Amino acid sequence: MAEPVTWTAAEAAEFLHVPTADDDKYSRGVVGLQTGSDAYPGAAVLGVEAAWRTGVGMVRYLGPAHGLVMARRPETVTAQGRVQAWVVGSGMDAAARTDAVTRALHEVLVGALPVVVDAGALDQAVGAAAPIVVTPHAREHEALRKALGLGESSGGRVAAAHETAAALGGVVLLKGAETIVTTPSGWTARIASGTPWLATAGTGDVLGGVLGAVIAGAQARAEARGGGLDVEDLGPLAATAAWLHGRAGVVAALRAGHGRPGPIAALDVAGALPEVVAGALRA
Repeated sequence: MAEPVTWTAAEAAEFLHVPTADDDKYSRGVVGLQTGSDAYPGAAVLGVEAAWRTGVGMVRYLGPAHGLVMARRPETVTAQGRVQAWVVGSGMDAAARTDAVTRALHEVLVGALPVVVDAGALDQAVGAAAPIVVTPHAREHEALRKALGLGESSGGRVAAAHETAAALGGVVLLKGAETIVTTPSGWTARIASGTPWLATAGTGDVLGGVLGAVIAGAQARAEARGGGLDVEDLGPLAATAAWLHGRAGVVAALRAGHGRPGPIAALDVAGALPEVVAGALRA
């Protein structure tokens, strides 16, 4: 495993794109979300909001919360069509998932496009053919390791995350006060740009939207060159999304406390993303 890189604004800026006069909504990236459920529809709203706020060209939402999504973000497209990266699983409960939803997840995960796999879709990640990024918190990581036949790791969070990534064949973004991103080959980044105020419901759904948007933009640029992203390409993109999300939490907390950190809600984090993206690009 390589020595972990500490991810900062300078690294993040390398993986962001300022649109030019030649860009259109497709060249800027189209992210598709299969997220939310009848029990947790808000997750879909949060992920869609975050994707738009990160600077993607189009957000395509396919899920049960389309009414709430359209009420919040009417520019969102809710019909099938072109997609350059997927976000799946946010706001889903694997135990309550219907067969139709499971089939839809499987179709995405056996495809060629990159996929962000969150929350209620993590049980489908093992054996995925698509290039994937999984986004577990500590308990979800333990369950994923069990599904992969891995025991308890004695080497700490970084070593455990890399062991999972190698066994999965995908990128692991292990959420926490310090987020760890690692690829199957061992490339690893540490991201500590956040604030403890981010430990609140829905902020993980925001992260999924940010990550989907960053990957969709990179996939669109790769397609323009005649290629596409492989799983190792997703590592720095995941680290960039984690940095943006953490920094947006800091900005939102400072806004809430009028210059001193204060309590935030998940939509506050999404609302801070344009300022954070612009700031990273200035760096």
